Amino acid sequence: GHGGPTRVAFDSTPTDFRWVYASIEPDSGHVASALPRPFSPAASTTRAAQVAAMNAIRSALARALSAPKPRPPLARHYAAVGETQPERVAAEMVRYALGGAGHQSPSEDAMRILEQGASNLQGGGEGAAEAVSLLMLAMSTLLYRSGRREDAMEKLKATQQVAPSAAFRVAAWEALMGIRMEASQDVSSSMSPNDSVDLSIKEEEIKWSDQDDLKFRVDAIKGLAALLNGEIDSAQTLFGGPNSCYAAVGNNQTGITIIKHLLLSVWLVQTWTLLVFITENAAFTYGEYLHCTGDFPLATQMYEKVLEAASREDISGNLLAAGNMAPEEVSLGATCSYGQLLSHSGKFDEAEDYLTRALQKAEEQFGSNHPKVGMVLTCVARMYKLKAKSEGSSSIMVQEGLYRKALEVLKAPAINSEGTRRQVDWRDIISLARGEYAELLLIQSNRKAEGERMKEWAEDAWKNRRSTLAQALEISEVSKPTVVDTRIGRVIWLP
Repeated sequence: GHGGPTRVAFDSTPTDFRWVYASIEPDSGHVASALPRPFSPAASTTRAAQVAAMNAIRSALARALSAPKPRPPLARHYAAVGETQPERVAAEMVRYALGGAGHQSPSEDAMRILEQGASNLQGGGEGAAEAVSLLMLAMSTLLYRSGRREDAMEKLKATQQVAPSAAFRVAAWEALMGIRMEASQDVSSSMSPNDSVDLSIKEEEIKWSDQDDLKFRVDAIKGLAALLNGEIDSAQTLFGGPNSCYAAVGNNQTGITIIKHLLLSVWLVQTWTLLVFITENAAFTYGEYLHCTGDFPLATQMYEKVLEAASREDISGNLLAAGNMAPEEVSLGATCSYGQLLSHSGKFDEAEDYLTRALQKAEEQFGSNHPKVGMVLTCVARMYKLKAKSEGSSSIMVQEGLYRKALEVLKAPAINSEGTRRQVDWRDIISLARGEYAELLLIQSNRKAEGERMKEWAEDAWKNRRSTLAQALEISEVSKPTVVDTRIGRVIWLP
């Protein structure tokens, strides 16, 4: 009855599985009941897969329903997840699918769990829309991880349309833009989370543009698009203009305090076991802008604050992020970019340490043959190049071995392949790696012909609207270096 304790009933038969919210405490404002929905046997390839999916859902429900009641949140638009029972159930499913099944079981099993959860949570009352959106964001991440970019983007577009608040719409847009950048699709700094969304049917109490944390995230993505397009003026306006969220952040302690407060505001915005990381991704992107423009001291502080926050907390708690903008991607990207910054600063021992950490993270998170491993290996090779130039030494064999391995992992096409230079994935980084590899070959008299062919391929494949590959390869001027962003698999450089 409604006066009794919360219970969850499961009905299992040989042909279907059903779950039911049996009753919820009457004073909680949570879902009172939800009609059972059958789990279609056609969606599962085996009986064992069905059982595994339902066991995961049952476990998620048990953990979520047995957790203590939360303290009232500081603000709905900050504590974007975890305030209602459906959200807690969805969060547990996401944790299992991305952290458990996502790494130990086929992605199809993890996707099945999320789809089943979304089906059963839909239309369930307060918090159900947020819960379904959380699951949709997680689905897009699974699709992205399995190499299905187009499907991931479609899922993110769908999430934007049904997003129950600005926070969810910004998270979906951020991930959508990130995947578009990775796929070398056209992106513009004028794009907005409101694009292609019918705002006439949205009744938002607070718009994203009126929320500092969301505006930081949006401006960071716009600024990243500007950097990729070589739009220096636009990037400067977004990251340092008078109307920018970042305007207060300069070479002064006040600005650092502002960013530090936003990064560590996770301590103030805690509900149950979920932690909302508000601006790590935005601060990392801002750090890359500072890095590319030669402001190494402030870039160092940005990278260090991101890494400090990531190491202090359980980064899997940030559920309002997806695709290549997920917390694990930010942690890897910041580690690798900081290693690059240290090498650009001539601190080669420290650079090697951080790039080694980045390599370990990439291998642990994605596997030893994933393209992100090749991206980090490219950065390690470039570090040895800078070190050799700085010390007047030679490390040709080491550099060549690293470039060869990086290009192998990146699945670079053969130099004599026809019609592949413009369509290849990770073209920016492959072009950069091949261009620098070619330089090693050109100084060896017996390999000049090979070097010339490699150089020609790299120059033809290089894509940058404001520079040639030769300009990007020039390392005598390290005050405005090229930076490899492992999140999006692109090279950022301002001529």
